[in-house]
Amino acid sequence: MRRAWLLLIGTWLACGALGAQTLAVKGIHLAAPKPDEIPLALRFINEALPKEGVNTLILEINYRYQFTRRPELVDDDALSRAQLEQLAAAAKSKGIKLIPMINMLGHQSWAKKTFKLLTVHPEFDETPGLYPENKDIYCRSYCPRHPGVHAVMFDLIDEVMDVTGATDFHAGMDEVFLLGEDACPRCKGANKAELFAGEVKKIRDHLAGKGRTLWIWGDRLIDGNLTGIGKWEASTNDTAPAIHMLPKDVIIADWHYEAAHPTAALFALNGYRVVSSPWRKPGVALRQLDQMRMAKAAAARDTGERYLGMLQTTWTGFGPFARAYFGEGEIRTSAAEAVLCFKELFRELRRTQ
Repeated sequence: MRRAWLLLIGTWLACGALGAQTLAVKGIHLAAPKPDEIPLALRFINEALPKEGVNTLILEINYRYQFTRRPELVDDDALSRAQLEQLAAAAKSKGIKLIPMINMLGHQSWAKKTFKLLTVHPEFDETPGLYPENKDIYCRSYCPRHPGVHAVMFDLIDEVMDVTGATDFHAGMDEVFLLGEDACPRCKGANKAELFAGEVKKIRDHLAGKGRTLWIWGDRLIDGNLTGIGKWEASTNDTAPAIHMLPKDVIIADWHYEAAHPTAALFALNGYRVVSSPWRKPGVALRQLDQMRMAKAAAARDTGERYLGMLQTTWTGFGPFARAYFGEGEIRTSAAEAVLCFKELFRELRRTQ
């Protein structure tokens, strides 16, 4: 009987400890809305995000802003300064931290389309002249050692940070497959982990000089062969050792979509603050949340403080996601799946905090 009571008390204490774990980040990642979606986006920020308990909004802008410092890089459907200010003001009024995002290093193309940076500045390409129409590659990268690339990219970063008044910036840097390529006269033969870490450090140092914090996705820092996670949600192109080379104030968004790989602990134990990022499978999201809470509860205090919380990804466009959330108009399957995951994850966050 005494043993049974001890087990019952232990279970009660453990559940209480897990329930008491307050997570600092309850976030969502969304692509910047199109100009004609601004009313819908403002409604979503003002109504849906507070209702769900969101306190962090990562807004992926890329080249879809009317840059005044680099107007040659403005893409189609670009937001005006007034529109971006509206979004930032709405988030601020609801106590939501807005974090602008521009993809750095990789994701400089999609399918046959090469994005503005490498269209306007082909000299920045890591694989200059190769892969016409981007055939046989995933996404292009810029060369991190080109002497002119950072002046351009830092102008973009500084402008969106100044306009939004943000204190944190997300640089993407996921799924970088083209790095240290033989076609690049500057990177050929270079250590890929050192190249990746060097680029992260350049961006981090630029932001830190202005009192700002860098976020990146974490996949390139996980050994895809050792863990068995593979080349997408982890790295098989020799960038993983960069996990030991980065400044420890970089925040890692650890994304996994098909299974709840317990890699948040890898980052926390290596000194980084980390959030777990699901997409469209509620079961995966809830297991990631459980892992985050259990690791936070069991860790030594300094390590426990590095488990920051959850960041829901969407990958369907701001307008489609918001319409699916409100149940309005034609609803894409991908948007409906992401919305379901978002609602179930945040229902659980609200239930226990």
